[in-house]
Amino acid sequence: MLRRINVIVWGVLLFIGWNLLLLFFLLGRPPAGGNPDHEQLSREVVKVAEEVETELENQKMLLQEIQEHRGLWRRGKAPAALAGGSRAPAGDRQASDVVLPVLVIGCDRPTIRRCLDKLLHYRPSKELYPILVSQDCGHEETARVIASYGDQVMHIRQPDLSDLRVPPEHRKFQGYYKIARHYRWALNQVFHTFKYQAAVIVEDDLEVAPDFFEYFRALFPLLLEDPSLWCASAWNDNGKEQMVDTQQPEALYRTDFFPGLGWMLLKATWEELEPKWPGAFWDDWMRSPAQRRDRSCIRPEVSRTMTFGRKGVSNGQFFDQHLKFIKLNDRFVPFTQLDLSYLKKERYDLAFPQQVYGVPAVRVEELQRNEQAGLRQVRVQYSTRDTFKAFSKALGVMDDLKSGVPRAGYRGIVTFMYRGRRVYLAPPKDWTGYDPSWS
Repeated sequence: MLRRINVIVWGVLLFIGWNLLLLFFLLGRPPAGGNPDHEQLSREVVKVAEEVETELENQKMLLQEIQEHRGLWRRGKAPAALAGGSRAPAGDRQASDVVLPVLVIGCDRPTIRRCLDKLLHYRPSKELYPILVSQDCGHEETARVIASYGDQVMHIRQPDLSDLRVPPEHRKFQGYYKIARHYRWALNQVFHTFKYQAAVIVEDDLEVAPDFFEYFRALFPLLLEDPSLWCASAWNDNGKEQMVDTQQPEALYRTDFFPGLGWMLLKATWEELEPKWPGAFWDDWMRSPAQRRDRSCIRPEVSRTMTFGRKGVSNGQFFDQHLKFIKLNDRFVPFTQLDLSYLKKERYDLAFPQQVYGVPAVRVEELQRNEQAGLRQVRVQYSTRDTFKAFSKALGVMDDLKSGVPRAGYRGIVTFMYRGRRVYLAPPKDWTGYDPSWS
């Protein structure tokens, strides 16, 4: 990018210099006494001078535009940003020049083009956000699609395409074992071969939001500073359009549930996980207490990814009922300009419970009948696994638990919108921790 800018600048300077020399030459020619061509020459000199003046103004504007965009590229900012929100403290913007690669996990979907097209459309800088496409399966049609992007992406291929030995009862899950193997190989490439400090991982059936890169750029310093965080995710498990506040696309939350589906981790976290990486079902393995170790992720109110991949190892399970209804954010939020320190554990753990337990408690039936409609924020309290599941189903919230942790939950609290009201589905105020038997 900088080389291209330098070429443009030198071209501009040579053009200006040549025209100035021409102008001085013409102005310096002695008039031939009484020559009838002298008046014509004068007109030509004036015309050249006017053209040079116009070109100088054009080149001045071009140089200003180049300078402006070079500043944006260096900061990793999108060309346009919305106003609003508190400005981020200078200390929170310290990592603006760190390269954040996007690792795209692919296999046999030629529709990866949709994923790559959106990534490239919204990517503010090739240098700050290299895109590595890691392909398993050896599917040639998909490989041709990836190759068609030339040097806009880096295409790497998983070398081991062999079947894996799996327990007899897991024979039908061979695909999940291959996915786990591929993730391990690809992440080792990112962190050990290419030596990046962090990575954003997406799968080939994800489409990203306009502020996808801005979102992860802003959260990178937070992962560095807060050891109680181990990932940032673009995904809200309860992110259906009617269940999120689309007027607050800047809202972010801590969650104890690993969301995946567009997520960032640090190299140090990978070095902790890689030696014990599982043979299959890596995402549920990440949700186990032994890996999570009481750490949390950041997730948005409105998802920054959506999935269009019904085809996969799960044979469309869960897609038709849920995934295809997730709302993808369509408004650019200038996250790098906002103060996100409220997400740090010491501040969040003080403010969030006060907010939740400071609103009135209502019964599910009252919500369903839209009683007490004047209450814009309410709490529904559960105390057992069965009541959580019953209330979740009644209100449209995902009711499954992984080692006792509800999807999108933090300290057992799941927040969502229900018929235009903010609802906190929460355990009692004296909650002491997750019960792994709630699964």
